Amino acid sequence: MKLAIHPHENGFSDRWIKYCEEKGIAYKIVSCYDSDIIQQLDDCDALMWNWNQNDFRAALMARQLTISLELRGKKMFPDFKTSWHHDDKVGQKYLLEALDAPLVKTHIFYVKEQAEKWLDQTTFPKVWKLRGGAGSINVKLVRSRADAQRYVNKAFGRGFPQIDGWGRLKDKFWVLKRDKNFNAVKGIFKGIARLIIPTELARFSQREKGYIYFQDFAPNNNHDTRLVVIGNRCVGVRRYVRENDFRASGSGIKAYEPELFDKRCIKIAFDIAKKLDVQSVAFDFIWDGDDPKIVEISYTYIIGPFYDDCPGYWDDNLQWHPDKVNLQYYQMEDFIKYVAK
Repeated sequence: MKLAIHPHENGFSDRWIKYCEEKGIAYKIVSCYDSDIIQQLDDCDALMWNWNQNDFRAALMARQLTISLELRGKKMFPDFKTSWHHDDKVGQKYLLEALDAPLVKTHIFYVKEQAEKWLDQTTFPKVWKLRGGAGSINVKLVRSRADAQRYVNKAFGRGFPQIDGWGRLKDKFWVLKRDKNFNAVKGIFKGIARLIIPTELARFSQREKGYIYFQDFAPNNNHDTRLVVIGNRCVGVRRYVRENDFRASGSGIKAYEPELFDKRCIKIAFDIAKKLDVQSVAFDFIWDGDDPKIVEISYTYIIGPFYDDCPGYWDDNLQWHPDKVNLQYYQMEDFIKYVAK
Protein backbone atom coordinates (compact mmCIF):
# COMPACT_ATOMS: atom_id res chain seq x y z
CA MET A 1 0.00 0.00 0.00
CA LYS A 2 1.21 3.48 -0.88
CA LEU A 3 -0.57 6.77 -0.21
CA ALA A 4 -0.16 10.12 -1.93
CA ILE A 5 -0.64 13.14 0.32
CA HIS A 6 -1.09 16.74 -0.77
CA PRO A 7 0.51 18.79 2.04
CA HIS A 8 -0.95 21.86 3.68
CA GLU A 9 1.01 23.63 6.39
CA ASN A 10 -0.73 23.37 9.77
CA GLY A 11 -3.44 21.28 8.15
CA PHE A 12 -4.72 17.70 8.32
CA SER A 13 -1.76 16.50 6.25
CA ASP A 14 0.69 17.16 9.11
CA ARG A 15 -1.04 14.54 11.23
CA TRP A 16 -1.66 12.18 8.31
CA ILE A 17 2.08 12.17 7.58
CA LYS A 18 2.92 11.64 11.25
CA TYR A 19 0.48 8.71 11.36
CA CYS A 20 2.12 7.12 8.29
CA GLU A 21 5.57 7.49 9.82
CA GLU A 22 4.45 6.03 13.15
CA LYS A 23 2.73 3.05 11.49
CA GLY A 24 5.30 2.45 8.73
CA ILE A 25 2.87 3.22 5.91
CA ALA A 26 4.47 4.15 2.59
CA TYR A 27 3.56 7.58 1.27
CA LYS A 28 4.78 10.31 -1.04
CA ILE A 29 4.13 14.03 -1.20
CA VAL A 30 2.40 15.35 -4.32
CA SER A 31 0.89 18.60 -5.49
CA CYS A 32 -2.64 18.28 -6.84
CA TYR A 33 -2.06 21.49 -8.80
CA ASP A 34 0.61 19.93 -11.01
CA SER A 35 -0.57 19.36 -14.57
CA ASP A 36 0.68 15.77 -14.49
CA ILE A 37 -0.93 14.85 -11.16
CA ILE A 38 -2.77 11.89 -12.75
CA GLN A 39 0.54 10.36 -13.86
CA GLN A 40 2.20 11.15 -10.51
CA LEU A 41 -0.30 8.86 -8.82
CA ASP A 42 0.38 5.82 -11.01
CA ASP A 43 2.42 4.14 -8.26
CA CYS A 44 -0.06 5.04 -5.49
CA ASP A 45 -3.23 3.34 -4.29
CA ALA A 46 -4.91 6.44 -2.88
CA LEU A 47 -4.77 10.21 -2.54
CA MET A 48 -5.45 12.31 0.58
CA TRP A 49 -6.08 16.03 0.11
CA ASN A 50 -7.81 18.22 2.70
CA TRP A 51 -8.93 21.02 0.39
CA ASN A 52 -11.16 23.79 1.70
CA GLN A 53 -12.97 27.01 0.86
CA ASN A 54 -9.93 29.21 1.50
CA ASP A 55 -8.14 28.00 -1.65
CA PHE A 56 -9.57 29.41 -4.88
CA ARG A 57 -7.62 26.81 -6.88
CA ALA A 58 -9.39 23.98 -5.09
CA ALA A 59 -12.75 25.57 -5.87
CA LEU A 60 -11.80 25.39 -9.55
CA MET A 61 -10.75 21.77 -9.76
CA ALA A 62 -10.88 19.67 -6.56
CA ARG A 63 -14.25 18.07 -7.27
CA GLN A 64 -13.31 17.40 -10.89
CA LEU A 65 -10.00 15.81 -9.92
CA THR A 66 -11.66 13.70 -7.24
CA ILE A 67 -14.26 12.08 -9.46
CA SER A 68 -11.75 11.64 -12.30
CA LEU A 69 -9.33 9.76 -10.02
CA GLU A 70 -12.14 7.62 -8.63
CA LEU A 71 -13.04 6.64 -12.20
CA ARG A 72 -9.37 5.70 -12.66
CA GLY A 73 -9.63 3.36 -9.68
CA LYS A 74 -7.87 5.46 -7.05
CA LYS A 75 -9.29 5.69 -3.55
CA MET A 76 -9.71 9.19 -2.18
CA PHE A 77 -9.99 11.11 1.04
CA PRO A 78 -12.26 12.91 0.81
CA ASP A 79 -14.10 10.92 -1.82
CA PHE A 80 -16.69 12.54 -4.07
CA LYS A 81 -19.70 11.65 -1.92
CA THR A 82 -17.96 13.20 1.08
CA SER A 83 -16.80 16.41 -0.54
CA TRP A 84 -18.96 17.50 -3.49
CA HIS A 85 -21.29 19.58 -1.30
CA HIS A 86 -18.51 21.20 0.75
CA ASP A 87 -18.94 24.96 1.15
CA ASP A 88 -22.07 24.79 -1.00
CA LYS A 89 -25.15 25.54 1.08
CA VAL A 90 -27.30 25.49 -2.04
CA GLY A 91 -26.22 21.93 -2.80
CA GLN A 92 -26.70 20.94 0.83
CA LYS A 93 -30.32 22.17 0.80
CA TYR A 94 -31.28 19.79 -2.01
CA LEU A 95 -29.20 16.93 -0.61
CA LEU A 96 -30.61 17.09 2.92
CA GLU A 97 -34.17 17.65 1.75
CA ALA A 98 -33.87 14.58 -0.50
CA LEU A 99 -32.92 12.52 2.56
CA ASP A 100 -35.76 13.98 4.64
CA ALA A 101 -33.16 15.27 7.10
CA PRO A 102 -34.42 17.79 9.69
CA LEU A 103 -32.95 20.81 7.91
CA VAL A 104 -33.87 24.32 9.02
CA LYS A 105 -36.44 25.49 6.45
CA THR A 106 -34.45 26.93 3.57
CA HIS A 107 -35.67 29.09 0.65
CA ILE A 108 -33.69 29.66 -2.57
CA PHE A 109 -34.77 31.71 -5.58
CA TYR A 110 -33.16 32.15 -8.98
CA VAL A 111 -35.69 34.66 -10.37
CA LYS A 112 -35.96 38.09 -8.78
CA GLU A 113 -39.72 38.37 -9.21
CA GLN A 114 -40.31 35.01 -7.52
CA ALA A 115 -38.13 36.09 -4.59
CA GLU A 116 -40.08 39.35 -4.24
CA LYS A 117 -43.41 37.52 -4.33
CA TRP A 118 -42.18 35.29 -1.51
CA LEU A 119 -41.02 38.33 0.48
CA ASP A 120 -44.58 39.67 0.36
CA GLN A 121 -45.90 36.46 1.91
CA THR A 122 -43.28 35.47 4.48
CA THR A 123 -42.48 36.69 7.98
CA PHE A 124 -39.31 38.14 9.45
CA PRO A 125 -36.60 37.94 10.66
CA LYS A 126 -34.88 35.57 8.25
CA VAL A 127 -31.24 34.51 8.00
CA TRP A 128 -29.51 35.45 4.73
CA LYS A 129 -26.48 33.50 3.54
CA LEU A 130 -24.22 33.11 0.57
CA ARG A 131 -23.67 29.57 -0.64
CA GLY A 132 -20.09 29.59 0.68
CA GLY A 133 -18.27 30.74 3.79
CA ALA A 134 -17.26 29.35 7.20
CA GLY A 135 -17.14 30.69 10.75
CA SER A 136 -20.38 32.68 10.27
CA ILE A 137 -18.87 34.64 7.39
CA ASN A 138 -21.54 35.70 4.86
CA VAL A 139 -24.37 35.17 7.36
CA LYS A 140 -26.68 38.06 8.31
CA LEU A 141 -29.97 38.49 10.15
CA VAL A 142 -32.53 40.22 7.92
CA ARG A 143 -35.12 41.88 10.16
CA SER A 144 -37.67 43.29 7.72
CA ARG A 145 -39.08 43.05 4.22
CA ALA A 146 -37.31 46.28 3.29
CA ASP A 147 -33.96 44.86 4.41
CA ALA A 148 -34.65 41.65 2.49
CA GLN A 149 -35.46 43.64 -0.66
CA ARG A 150 -32.02 45.27 -0.49
CA TYR A 151 -30.40 41.83 -0.42
CA VAL A 152 -32.56 40.67 -3.34
CA ASN A 153 -31.68 43.77 -5.38
CA LYS A 154 -27.98 43.17 -4.80
CA ALA A 155 -28.24 39.43 -5.50
CA PHE A 156 -29.81 40.11 -8.90
CA GLY A 157 -27.67 43.15 -9.56
CA ARG A 158 -24.00 43.70 -8.80
CA GLY A 159 -23.83 40.69 -6.49
CA PHE A 160 -21.87 40.04 -3.29
CA PRO A 161 -18.13 39.58 -2.84
CA GLN A 162 -17.30 36.11 -1.56
CA ILE A 163 -14.92 37.66 0.96
CA ASP A 164 -16.57 40.14 3.32
CA GLY A 165 -13.56 42.15 4.50
CA TRP A 166 -15.56 44.45 6.74
CA GLY A 167 -17.43 41.55 8.29
CA ARG A 168 -14.17 39.75 9.00
CA LEU A 169 -12.70 42.87 10.57
CA LYS A 170 -15.76 43.21 12.81
CA ASP A 171 -15.27 39.61 13.93
CA LYS A 172 -11.65 40.36 14.81
CA PHE A 173 -12.81 43.14 17.14
CA TRP A 174 -15.04 40.53 18.77
CA VAL A 175 -12.00 38.24 19.21
CA LEU A 176 -10.08 41.12 20.80
CA LYS A 177 -12.93 41.73 23.24
CA ARG A 178 -13.06 38.01 24.05
CA ASP A 179 -9.33 37.19 24.31
CA LYS A 180 -7.67 40.51 25.15
CA ASN A 181 -4.23 39.35 24.03
CA PHE A 182 -1.49 40.34 21.60
CA ASN A 183 -2.56 37.88 18.91
CA ALA A 184 -6.03 39.45 18.89
CA VAL A 185 -4.46 42.89 18.43
CA LYS A 186 -2.40 41.55 15.52
CA GLY A 187 -5.61 40.19 14.04
CA ILE A 188 -7.09 43.71 13.98
CA PHE A 189 -4.15 45.11 12.04
CA LYS A 190 -4.18 42.13 9.71
CA GLY A 191 -7.88 42.69 9.02
CA ILE A 192 -7.28 46.37 8.24
CA ALA A 193 -4.38 45.46 5.94
CA ARG A 194 -6.61 43.05 4.02
CA LEU A 195 -9.04 45.87 3.30
CA ILE A 196 -6.20 47.78 1.64
CA ILE A 197 -4.33 44.85 0.07
CA PRO A 198 -6.77 42.02 -0.75
CA THR A 199 -5.68 38.43 -0.25
CA GLU A 200 -5.09 36.15 -3.20
CA LEU A 201 -8.40 34.46 -2.43
CA ALA A 202 -10.25 37.77 -2.52
CA ARG A 203 -8.58 38.84 -5.78
CA PHE A 204 -9.43 35.66 -7.64
CA SER A 205 -12.90 35.01 -6.23
CA GLN A 206 -15.92 35.85 -8.35
CA ARG A 207 -18.92 37.78 -7.07
CA GLU A 208 -21.94 35.79 -5.96
CA LYS A 209 -25.13 36.69 -7.82
CA GLY A 210 -28.10 35.23 -9.64
CA TYR A 211 -29.61 33.58 -6.57
CA ILE A 212 -30.87 34.54 -3.11
CA TYR A 213 -30.75 32.22 -0.07
CA PHE A 214 -32.73 32.61 3.15
CA GLN A 215 -33.23 30.29 6.12
CA ASP A 216 -35.95 30.56 8.72
CA PHE A 217 -34.76 32.11 11.97
CA ALA A 218 -35.12 29.99 15.10
CA PRO A 219 -35.16 32.29 18.15
CA ASN A 220 -33.96 31.59 21.70
CA ASN A 221 -30.81 29.69 20.75
CA ASN A 222 -27.87 30.74 22.91
CA HIS A 223 -25.67 28.02 21.41
CA ASP A 224 -25.41 25.52 18.60
CA THR A 225 -24.17 21.93 18.63
CA ARG A 226 -21.29 20.89 16.39
CA LEU A 227 -21.09 17.11 15.89
CA VAL A 228 -18.37 15.46 13.81
CA VAL A 229 -19.00 11.91 12.61
CA ILE A 230 -16.07 9.79 11.39
CA GLY A 231 -17.01 6.15 10.96
CA ASN A 232 -18.40 4.84 14.24
CA ARG A 233 -17.35 7.89 16.25
CA CYS A 234 -19.20 11.13 16.99
CA VAL A 235 -17.36 14.00 18.66
CA GLY A 236 -19.24 17.02 20.01
CA VAL A 237 -18.60 20.68 20.84
CA ARG A 238 -21.20 23.10 22.15
CA ARG A 239 -20.57 26.58 20.71
CA TYR A 240 -22.13 29.59 22.40
CA VAL A 241 -23.30 32.66 20.50
CA ARG A 242 -21.44 35.93 20.50
CA GLU A 243 -22.62 38.75 22.74
CA ASN A 244 -25.52 40.69 21.12
CA ASP A 245 -25.51 38.29 18.16
CA PHE A 246 -27.29 35.16 16.95
CA ARG A 247 -24.29 33.33 15.48
CA ALA A 248 -22.34 30.62 17.32
CA SER A 249 -19.91 29.44 14.64
CA GLY A 250 -16.63 31.30 15.01
CA SER A 251 -17.40 32.65 18.49
CA GLY A 252 -14.70 30.58 20.17
CA ILE A 253 -16.88 30.16 23.28
CA LYS A 254 -17.29 26.42 23.78
CA ALA A 255 -17.97 23.55 26.17
CA TYR A 256 -17.43 19.78 25.96
CA GLU A 257 -19.17 18.03 28.87
CA PRO A 258 -20.99 14.96 27.45
CA GLU A 259 -24.14 15.67 29.47
CA LEU A 260 -24.64 18.92 27.50
CA PHE A 261 -25.46 17.01 24.32
CA ASP A 262 -28.93 15.80 23.43
CA LYS A 263 -28.71 12.24 22.13
CA ARG A 264 -31.40 12.97 19.56
CA CYS A 265 -28.86 15.14 17.74
CA ILE A 266 -26.23 12.40 17.95
CA LYS A 267 -28.61 9.81 16.56
CA ILE A 268 -29.64 12.10 13.70
CA ALA A 269 -25.97 12.79 12.92
CA PHE A 270 -25.16 9.07 12.68
CA ASP A 271 -28.31 8.32 10.65
CA ILE A 272 -27.67 11.06 8.09
CA ALA A 273 -23.94 10.29 7.86
CA LYS A 274 -24.79 6.68 6.99
CA LYS A 275 -27.36 7.73 4.40
CA LEU A 276 -24.80 10.08 2.85
CA ASP A 277 -22.16 7.31 2.96
CA VAL A 278 -19.44 9.83 3.81
CA GLN A 279 -15.99 9.42 5.37
CA SER A 280 -16.21 12.55 7.51
CA VAL A 281 -18.97 15.05 8.18
CA ALA A 282 -19.60 17.87 10.65
CA PHE A 283 -23.19 18.86 11.50
CA ASP A 284 -24.35 22.15 12.99
CA PHE A 285 -27.56 21.77 15.02
CA ILE A 286 -29.84 24.39 16.56
CA TRP A 287 -33.25 24.08 18.22
CA ASP A 288 -36.55 25.03 16.65
CA GLY A 289 -38.72 24.89 19.74
CA ASP A 290 -38.21 21.34 21.04
CA ASP A 291 -36.96 19.97 17.72
CA PRO A 292 -33.29 19.66 16.72
CA LYS A 293 -32.62 21.04 13.24
CA ILE A 294 -29.56 20.90 11.00
CA VAL A 295 -28.26 24.28 9.80
CA GLU A 296 -25.52 23.04 7.47
CA ILE A 297 -22.81 20.39 7.05
CA SER A 298 -19.11 20.25 6.13
CA TYR A 299 -16.62 17.46 5.50
CA THR A 300 -13.72 19.49 6.95
CA TYR A 301 -13.09 21.65 10.01
CA ILE A 302 -10.31 23.33 11.95
CA ILE A 303 -7.42 21.36 13.40
CA GLY A 304 -6.04 21.70 16.91
CA PRO A 305 -7.33 22.21 20.47
CA PHE A 306 -10.90 23.02 19.42
CA TYR A 307 -11.51 19.29 18.86
CA ASP A 308 -8.45 17.83 20.60
CA ASP A 309 -9.91 19.02 23.92
CA CYS A 310 -13.02 16.85 23.49
CA PRO A 311 -12.95 14.23 26.28
CA GLY A 312 -14.16 11.36 24.09
CA TYR A 313 -16.77 10.24 21.57
CA TRP A 314 -20.11 8.43 21.21
CA ASP A 315 -20.49 5.29 19.10
CA ASP A 316 -23.54 4.64 16.92
CA ASN A 317 -25.23 2.89 19.83
CA LEU A 318 -24.99 6.27 21.60
CA GLN A 319 -22.54 4.87 24.14
CA TRP A 320 -19.88 7.24 25.46
CA HIS A 321 -16.16 6.35 25.16
CA PRO A 322 -13.56 8.44 27.00
CA ASP A 323 -10.64 8.93 24.62
CA LYS A 324 -7.82 11.24 23.62
CA VAL A 325 -9.47 12.69 20.53
CA ASN A 326 -7.50 13.05 17.30
CA LEU A 327 -9.87 13.43 14.36
CA GLN A 328 -7.14 13.11 11.75
CA TYR A 329 -5.96 9.80 13.26
CA TYR A 330 -9.57 8.57 13.21
CA GLN A 331 -9.67 9.47 9.51
CA MET A 332 -6.44 7.59 8.89
CA GLU A 333 -7.56 4.48 10.78
CA ASP A 334 -10.72 4.21 8.67
CA PHE A 335 -9.05 5.15 5.40
CA ILE A 336 -6.24 2.60 5.72
CA LYS A 337 -8.82 -0.15 6.22
CA TYR A 338 -10.73 1.12 3.17
CA VAL A 339 -7.64 1.20 0.94
CA ALA A 340 -6.54 -2.26 2.10
CA LYS A 341 -9.84 -3.90 1.02
